[in-house]
Amino acid sequence: MESFSLILAIVVVTALAFDFTNGFHDTANAMATTISTGAMRPKIAVAMSAVLNLVGAFLSVEVANTISKGLVDEAGIRPEVIFAALVGAILWNLLTWLVGLPSSSSHALMGGLIGATIASAGVGAVHGDVLVTKVLIPAIAAPLVAGIAALLATRLTYSLGKKADGEGSKKGYRAGQIASAGLVSLAHGTNDAQKTMGVITLALVAGGAVAPDSDPPMWVILSAGIAIALGTYLGGWRIIRTMGKGLTDLQPQQGFAAQTSAATVILASSHLGFSLSTTHSVSGAVMGAGLGRKGGVVRWSTATRMFVAWGLTLPAAALVGALAEYVTGFGSWGTAVVAVFLVVSSAVIWKLSRREVVDHTNVNEVDEEPAGVVTTAIAAVTPPPAGPSEELAATIPAQAQAEREPSTTTTPV
Repeated sequence: MESFSLILAIVVVTALAFDFTNGFHDTANAMATTISTGAMRPKIAVAMSAVLNLVGAFLSVEVANTISKGLVDEAGIRPEVIFAALVGAILWNLLTWLVGLPSSSSHALMGGLIGATIASAGVGAVHGDVLVTKVLIPAIAAPLVAGIAALLATRLTYSLGKKADGEGSKKGYRAGQIASAGLVSLAHGTNDAQKTMGVITLALVAGGAVAPDSDPPMWVILSAGIAIALGTYLGGWRIIRTMGKGLTDLQPQQGFAAQTSAATVILASSHLGFSLSTTHSVSGAVMGAGLGRKGGVVRWSTATRMFVAWGLTLPAAALVGALAEYVTGFGSWGTAVVAVFLVVSSAVIWKLSRREVVDHTNVNEVDEEPAGVVTTAIAAVTPPPAGPSEELAATIPAQAQAEREPSTTTTPV
C-alpha cells in the first residue's frame, strides 16, 4: 500500500468499529428465536453465531462489490466522506440498540454513505438505479417474502406434526432450529460482513491505496469477519429480547420455520449481490411464523415502533452523515471534532444502557408495552390490596354484623 495516510487508518478503524456494532446489533437476527424457545442456552447460542459469522465472511464478495463499486461514484469520494458516513451509521445502531429496536445496520450504513456523498459531491454522485434496485426494493420485498414463506412453513410444520409424537416432535424441531440458526448466522456473515468490506475497499480506492474496481484485499475480509464475530459474541441482548419475546410468542416449530425462511431469503440475495437487511428478513419471518400458528398473535404495538425505526433509518443516518461530512470539510480539526463527538456520544449511550441492564440472565423476561397494557387493564378492574388501616376499617363492620346475627354453631354439652 503506497499511501496509507492517517485519515485512511482512522476510516479503517471506524469501519471495523461499525462492523463490531453490526455484530451485536444483529445477533438477534440469528439467535433470538433459538434463545426464546429454549433450544439453546444464550451464551452458547451467541458463541456459535460468532463463529459462523466469521466463516460466512469468506464465502462471497458480491455484496461488498455492490457497495464499493456500485452505490456511489468512486471518483467523487474522499476518505473523510466515508468516515462521516460511518459516524451516522454507528450512532443510529447504538441508539436503536439502546431502545431495543431491531433496525437495519445495512440501511444505516447506506444512509450514512448516501448523506455524506451528497454533502460532498452532490446528488449526482449517488447511483440512483443501484439504490432502487439493490437496496430499496429488497428492503420492501425481503420482509414480505420471508414473512409469507414463514407463515406457510409454520402451517405446514403444524399440519405434519399432528401425527407425530408431541415431545419427540418438539425435540426434533429444536434440533432443526439450531441448524437453521446456524444457517442464518452463516448468511449474516456472508451478507453483513461484506458491507464493511465494501466500505473499507471504497476508502482504500479513495485514498489511493488500491486500484479502482478492486475486490476487497484478504486482510480486509479477515478483519471484517473478526470484528463482526466479536460483536456477535458480545450479544445484543436488548434486541434479542424484542425479537424473541416482544414481537410474538414462538414455539420450536415456529422458530424453525422463521429461521429457515429468513436464511433462504438472505443467502439468495447475497448470491445476487443485493444489499439486503437481515433484520428486515428475520423480523418479517418472525411475524409470519407468529401468524402461522393457530391462535398465534403478533404484538402490533411493538411491530409498529419497529416499522417506524425502519422508515427513519436511511434518512436519519443520511442526515448525521451529511452533517459530519460538512464539519470534516473544515480540515483536520473538523475531522477531530467529529471523532470526539462520536466517542463521547457512544460513551453516553453506553452509560444510559447501564440504567437497565439486559444480558443473558434476563433476556427472556418480557417487559414490553403489550404486557404493560394488559397489566394496566387488570389493575383497572381489580381492587387494590387493602392497607393496614383499610383492613381494620373493614373488620369492624364485619364483627358488628356477626354479633347481630344468631350463631349457627352448636356448643357441645
